[in-house]
Amino acid sequence: MRRREEGGPDWDRLFEIAAAQDGYFSVDQAQSAGISRPNLQAHLHRGHVRRPRRAVYRLVRYPVGEHEELAEIWLQSDREGVFSHETALALHRLSDVLPANIHITLPIRWRRRRGPDGVVVAYDEVPPEERQWFGAVPVTSVVRTLRDCAAGAVSPELLKQAAMQALRRGLVDREAIGEVERALLPYGGLDP
Repeated sequence: MRRREEGGPDWDRLFEIAAAQDGYFSVDQAQSAGISRPNLQAHLHRGHVRRPRRAVYRLVRYPVGEHEELAEIWLQSDREGVFSHETALALHRLSDVLPANIHITLPIRWRRRRGPDGVVVAYDEVPPEERQWFGAVPVTSVVRTLRDCAAGAVSPELLKQAAMQALRRGLVDREAIGEVERALLPYGGLDP
């Protein structure tokens, strides 16, 4: 293998970045590794990388991950988005939800920006204590997920099922999800 010239492309560094993100990387991350846009385009044309989304690339020979589409979306959000709502319910394996769309929460300042393609976007601040990691991407905590779903358009049946599962599995305590319980009162509350 050729030694990297000082200031030249550092493919090893890019591989380290991509490995932590299911094989994906952004244009900015490539540039931080000294790989210019023309160099990246040349590797795209040679088939070494592919471009699944605007400003997001993937190493072709990197193994396929279980939820790799989430890494694409997260990178397209400049690593600021947090997967939330029904997507978070599915990732936490709460309820029988089968989301038709991927849901992500972006910071409020993103309202004027173009969000990731093909996703349902909510705008809110998600503090670090309300985040967890699911592989290479952030997801809202169980408590935050249940609260978001209670405030959103998730059916009462799915919300109740998710809250009951979270309680049974010890992921939350009843006090922490008081808002969820109040939202479910018209539907029989949380009692089975």
